[in-house]
Amino acid sequence: MTSFSVRTFGCRANQAEAFAWADAFRARGLRLEPDWGRSDIVVVNSCTLTRRAERDVRKFIRAVNRGNAGAKIVVTGCHAERAPDELAALPGVVAILPQSAKDGLADRVMALDGVRPGPVPSALREFRARAWLKVQDGCDARCAFCVIPAVRGRGRSVSPSDVAGSVRSLARRGFREIVLAGIHLSSYGDDLEPRSSLGALIDGLGPAAGAARLRLSSLDPRRTDSALVGLLAGSEGICPHFHLSLQHASARVLRAMGRSAEEGASERLLEEMARLAPDAALGADLMVGFPGETDDDFETLRRFIERSTLTYAHVFPYSPRPGTLAAERPQLPAGVVTARAKALRRLAALKDLRFRRRFLGRPLEAVVIGRRERGTEVLTGNAIRVTVPEGAAPRREFVRVVIRRVLADRTEGEIAA
Repeated sequence: MTSFSVRTFGCRANQAEAFAWADAFRARGLRLEPDWGRSDIVVVNSCTLTRRAERDVRKFIRAVNRGNAGAKIVVTGCHAERAPDELAALPGVVAILPQSAKDGLADRVMALDGVRPGPVPSALREFRARAWLKVQDGCDARCAFCVIPAVRGRGRSVSPSDVAGSVRSLARRGFREIVLAGIHLSSYGDDLEPRSSLGALIDGLGPAAGAARLRLSSLDPRRTDSALVGLLAGSEGICPHFHLSLQHASARVLRAMGRSAEEGASERLLEEMARLAPDAALGADLMVGFPGETDDDFETLRRFIERSTLTYAHVFPYSPRPGTLAAERPQLPAGVVTARAKALRRLAALKDLRFRRRFLGRPLEAVVIGRRERGTEVLTGNAIRVTVPEGAAPRREFVRVVIRRVLADRTEGEIAA
């Protein structure tokens, strides 16, 4: 019986695709092998968002070939779309599948030489403790720094009825948390007839989700109005965890990015979110070192992080992507970009630490993710990963966790009786 593993790089949409492929492989009689070092087939869902992401993909493929020389490596995803020949030349790679082949990826893998399916067991080990569901793909925006529209195509939404059916099925399988993912989730419904919206989708998913809670991937602040904030903050079925693709705080830099925004709009949005959902995790993607970013622009961004209601931030250095407008502009010195990124990451880490400390001694609802090096990991609704004693609760189940210790690199707690 042929075994498989899936390694995902990049966004939550990639995570959702990997989740669907794992289901499709198992339904066709392949065996899930969590350890890629012992797997017959290794599927790599790649990312091309930054040079570092591409480097990590190539490094992983070489590591698989060194540690598991007999494995058949199948590469798909955004990096495979942008640079197929480069990846095809790596050792162990037997197939490069473009984005257009993703829906039929399982059948393409089954057609490889030497694949031997076995009987499908009645009880399957789930690929993840949480379910991931892609409800939107592609992007119609043309941000100056982003190559994703070129490799993912135009925005496309899954119909509300299909989303509801998938959510209902996942809830019936016992998943307590379902992550709704998209490349540009906030544009959900723009392409549907009749036109819909993310708010309308979420508003109609309650009966399908049942006892399961929904978590959202990144939201575009330009498409997040008071009505949507009120809906998200007021719903018990939505995890109090909202992540915004802010990118920057300087209006001048945002205009250069092709993401014009009203001065102070993001700060006001975050304040409204914090007011309506005071215990929520509020995060953001923030880019530093964009071409033309001045010392004053950087200081604007630093002050924004410091005073805003953000509880964490993903800070990443600008990375020129081939074919984008920003790649043709004069670039900042690498040392300047690195220093700025380090400064912002230190500030973001302090905000994260303060946020987690707010919940010392408080019981929080969490879902059990699984075993980790120090014990069992659970994830609270507001995105705090807590390590509890091993075997405290079964995987995928809801528990009440009490945080007892908060350190810079981890949070420790115990299951409430």
